[in-house]
Amino acid sequence: MRQPSVISRRVAAATVTLVLAAGAAACGPEDSKGGDSGSGAEGKPQKGGTLTVLNSNTQQDFDPARLYTSGGGNIPSLVFRTLTTRNREDGAEGAQVVPDLATDLGKPNADATVWTYTLKEGLKYEDGTAITSADIKYGIERSFAPELSGGAPYLRDWLIGGADYQGPYKDKKGLDSIEVPDDRTIVFRLNKPEGEFPYLATQTQTTPVPKAKDTGTKYEEHPVSSGPYKVVTNENDGERLVLERNPHWSATTDEERKAYPDRIDVRSGLDSAVINQRLSASQGPDAAAVTTDTNLGPAELAKVSSDKKLAARVGTGHFGYTNYIAFNPKVKPFDDPKVRQAVSYAIDRSSVVNAAGGSSLAEPATTFLPERDSFGHTPYDHFPAGKTGDAVKAKELLKEAGYDKGLTVTLTHSNDKDFETSPEIATAIQAALKKAGITVKLQGLESNDYSDTIHDAKKEPGFFLAHWGADWPSGGPFLAPIFDGRQIVEGGANFNTGFLNDPEVNKEIDEINKLTDLKAAATRWGALDKKIGEKALTVPLFHPVYKRLYGQDVKNIVISDWTGVLDVSQVAVK
Repeated sequence: MRQPSVISRRVAAATVTLVLAAGAAACGPEDSKGGDSGSGAEGKPQKGGTLTVLNSNTQQDFDPARLYTSGGGNIPSLVFRTLTTRNREDGAEGAQVVPDLATDLGKPNADATVWTYTLKEGLKYEDGTAITSADIKYGIERSFAPELSGGAPYLRDWLIGGADYQGPYKDKKGLDSIEVPDDRTIVFRLNKPEGEFPYLATQTQTTPVPKAKDTGTKYEEHPVSSGPYKVVTNENDGERLVLERNPHWSATTDEERKAYPDRIDVRSGLDSAVINQRLSASQGPDAAAVTTDTNLGPAELAKVSSDKKLAARVGTGHFGYTNYIAFNPKVKPFDDPKVRQAVSYAIDRSSVVNAAGGSSLAEPATTFLPERDSFGHTPYDHFPAGKTGDAVKAKELLKEAGYDKGLTVTLTHSNDKDFETSPEIATAIQAALKKAGITVKLQGLESNDYSDTIHDAKKEPGFFLAHWGADWPSGGPFLAPIFDGRQIVEGGANFNTGFLNDPEVNKEIDEINKLTDLKAAATRWGALDKKIGEKALTVPLFHPVYKRLYGQDVKNIVISDWTGVLDVSQVAVK
């Protein structure tokens, strides 16, 4: 995915929290699809009933201008339809992009700088009025308004004139780079080739908003539904969100959302331990409950795994996410590639995985890209450390770098024990490097201070724990923000932590962005990941795995590799 500067900054801020919080359940215990596929006659899912969602994080700012598609564990997509959406299938099949409001994935011009979409016929809002292309244009334009900030900023970076546009409240003229020649056609003109525009079109900013119903910052209280459910209650800015059927939604125009329950009751701001206890007990309404943002911890997972009935109600999910060590080559001794390579060889991934919760909750990583075909994953291990590290090879490299007596470095991490940069992981790294003659002093920072420090080009330490997740399943959102030299930000949030500005890497990113064949692009992203990996600017540590409970009456469990989250649009409770 392609991201000019601002974009990735957003990804990290949102994804880093969203991803771990949103991490998920992929059907059933361990490898299985989990749960049965439905109930009722012949085991088929039936319509009716109330689905309860128990979440830790409040579904705030329920306005399509201010949300990410994956935000809220799929809840927004029950109300907001977009030009395209994710395929609602289990596993790898779910990492594909498919049409939603549009008839197809969009028609690009020769160089992918112009994308044209045609809307399906018969699309309606909750009040029965027709959805038009002008509504989509207006919905996008209002997402540029400063008072509605918070959503994904890709369109601001990609659309011609987007960088300076301030939204329709200040600029009545609108964006010339979005054209609506008729009620069913919308055309986007971009400032550079973007072959992954179909992925971008899944973002909630492409949700139609009728201008006459726009109430600005109050729109979140009752946004006009284009999906199978409408908002009937929004208490305390998303603390409780109640959805009921949109009578004018038609399944004939929506192949993705099943919309089995009559009602969906989202309760947020709950303690994670309470959520897991309620789902485990599965009493009363909790028997028809799920969570889209609360994982089982190691102790909880061990308890659940020993109970066959509970284990059958655990979903396992994978989201495109990588935890890694980052180096700042401007800081000694990490300006020397041999020192960075020595650290890479010395890493004991077994102890790191254990510190992250064990093999059920973390998979060891030697590649920056997650191990999914949609990202273009290409296996490599340039500095093979084995399971427990290669201290001998690390010492050899240190000697070559002039540190035959070892060296002392400082590792910066977050003090938040629930974070993937926790003290436990830092301590595991400290112990492994000690075997190689590297003394590691730990610098723990409170979460906000930690984030501000590692993303400030002037403050960035030489050696620290980091993480990255993508807004859609492609290599672009992983590699461009972290390794594109044109995305280095000196006076703001910087995510190119290795300050890599390699003309060949930058050129290859541009060439891949021109490709509209997403499979071909994935292959190129994988090859680029392997090439960048040789520079030892990061040490991939692990990819998280998400384990989530669901109630005993919940059926038709679907969890994809796009979000890693149980898809509430597929769930049945009868």
